Amino acid sequence: MAKALITIIGHQKFDDDKDQVEMKTVGTFEHDDDNYIIRYNEELENSTAPLRAKLNIAKDESKVEMIKSGAYSSCLIIEKSKRHLCNYGTEYGDMLMGIFGREIKTEFNETEGTFKFSYDIDINGAISSQNDVIIKFRLCE
Repeated sequence: MAKALITIIGHQKFDDDKDQVEMKTVGTFEHDDDNYIIRYNEELENSTAPLRAKLNIAKDESKVEMIKSGAYSSCLIIEKSKRHLCNYGTEYGDMLMGIFGREIKTEFNETEGTFKFSYDIDINGAISSQNDVIIKFRLCE
């Protein structure tokens, strides 16, 4: 497990509304035979404890699991051309959402990498948003 500087950029689109969120943090990176694994903490407003985030990105670009634990938990599964019902925890309670994976791309060398994935969120079968996430990391010395 190596320490890494991580940048996460999220784009969200619904109809003509667009939003972008960017976060930079320090976390860890490792990989095994099947997955790239990124871990980091996500600070929350009005909370003393951060959320712990773990991303498992399949090396064969078939699946991404985003797991968050802490004050509220969530587990989103993004799998190319498949829809999963996933739990998403918020400060107002849990929501059950459909997640349809559109694309997963990985670029990695021994010191840095970029992961891109796209997915649609639906609630009660109606598209809520289209999402694109870019995660860049660079290993620290």
